[in-house]
Amino acid sequence: MAKNQLFTIVLFFLFSIQTLTVSSQSPDDEMYRESCTSIMAGCKATDDGSVITAHTCDAYYRTWLRFVPAQKFERDTTHKVYWGTMHTHTAWSMDKVELKGEIPEAKSTFAYLNTAYPCINEKQLAIGETTISGRKELINTKGLFVIEELQRIALQRCTTARDAIRLIGNLIKEYGYADAGECITIADKKEVWQLEIFGEGTDKIGGVWAAQRIPDDHVGISANISRIGEIDTKNPDYFMYSENVFEVAKKMGFWDGEKPFKFWEAYGGVTKPFNIREFFVFNTLAPGLNLKYDSAELPFSVKPEKPVNIRQIIELYRTTYDGTEWELIKDLKVATKTKDKDGNEVIDTIVSPAAHPWMAVEKRDLLNSLKKDATVFYRPVSVQFCAYSWVAQLRADLPDEIGGRLFFSFDVPRLSPRFPIYCGNLGFPASFDVCGQDHFSRESALWAFRQTNRLAMVNWKIGKETVEPEVLKEEEKLFGEIDFIEKQAAELLKTDRENAANGKETQLARQYLTSYTNTYTRSVTDKWWELGDELWVKLRWKF
Repeated sequence: MAKNQLFTIVLFFLFSIQTLTVSSQSPDDEMYRESCTSIMAGCKATDDGSVITAHTCDAYYRTWLRFVPAQKFERDTTHKVYWGTMHTHTAWSMDKVELKGEIPEAKSTFAYLNTAYPCINEKQLAIGETTISGRKELINTKGLFVIEELQRIALQRCTTARDAIRLIGNLIKEYGYADAGECITIADKKEVWQLEIFGEGTDKIGGVWAAQRIPDDHVGISANISRIGEIDTKNPDYFMYSENVFEVAKKMGFWDGEKPFKFWEAYGGVTKPFNIREFFVFNTLAPGLNLKYDSAELPFSVKPEKPVNIRQIIELYRTTYDGTEWELIKDLKVATKTKDKDGNEVIDTIVSPAAHPWMAVEKRDLLNSLKKDATVFYRPVSVQFCAYSWVAQLRADLPDEIGGRLFFSFDVPRLSPRFPIYCGNLGFPASFDVCGQDHFSRESALWAFRQTNRLAMVNWKIGKETVEPEVLKEEEKLFGEIDFIEKQAAELLKTDRENAANGKETQLARQYLTSYTNTYTRSVTDKWWELGDELWVKLRWKF
């Protein structure tokens, strides 16, 4: 048997054996070391004046979400700080949570959306996240705060990105930062900042950080690598930083005090501050810059050639580099019979319908052992180990209840539809109360999407033709009706405010938005359960 024939047979065998559960990679594996992507856009970089930040939660974190209401505290009290909240099964389970300490409570707090990494509050303050790790010798686990708790407290207490950065900096200085390196992308109705945080070293409970503002007419990205370079200490409108930022770098031997100081170079522990995702997004939006993937450094942010819209950002989150030199499966080809324009039978070579962009490490290793570089891994934006993702749009020209909205999805961003969540929402369907990470459950919304999306990978030709048109159909439906929904909500909000002026409290607008979100999410969740049933039939001979 010819060597390439053997390779083709093995290829089909490999991709016929699929699993419906989460991939077997451990957190130490190649893909898991690059978890989460945040794309940002300033108000003059978008076609409607909105500010954008985003987040993919690319790891084994909880998938339940719920709104936490605003609160007032009449007496001095304390606020509890926890570790482990990202691995709870429900909103009320505390078995994996550890109380680490307490800080003084604020007199009042804002309502916020509690996801694994808390993400948006009722005042249109939104926070994306990507882990940037950095140098191990900076980590000091004796500090009080991990990143998700800092995000939560900032959302409870702040209305602007700058206030959030100042608050987080003060909390780190007083109580200490205990996490690995993290970047959080903080946006409000006017601007968006990239804040990068590290510990201060094993001998000091504190932290070191720098924040850089994305210019209003630029787009930025954080994708698991520290990217802030030189800090302009004379430009507070674009740079904020901890008072020890230079001192710690010199003390730890990360900077000699002579050459130009670059934050990413001192603290990031990497040879260059970008990888494929940063390059691909910038090159897509600003191709005229002729950026090079083999460059030593990319710009911190870029001005897009044309103003971007929210759907373009959503599309970027579906990226798996199809049709480019970085496509994962471009060389996994098989011969197939087809007909030419005259009806004659010919042999064509195509990418195997069993190959898909989300192969597990073990499958790629086996393929590459049979043929060197059969598939070369470039980490896509859209990954199969995504718990959930969202893109936040913040709009200063609208009331907060309506102006702030998330486009949220569970599981693989390329294969799952998005649904709208507003700052004014009050709650979700019951299926959003249950995490789906540790067991299959029809009570968890996650599994409607995860089961269907995994089935689509059994035979990618069939799966792609079945699922992707439905994703786009739902997007067309959503953006075809959402302006009308918001106009209706705005009218109801006027009524609410008139009622409030007359001493009668109503929540007509918020109830309307909540009803819309919940109706929409139930509809797409039911549709994905049905698509899964359809795929079981279509693929019955493909396992």
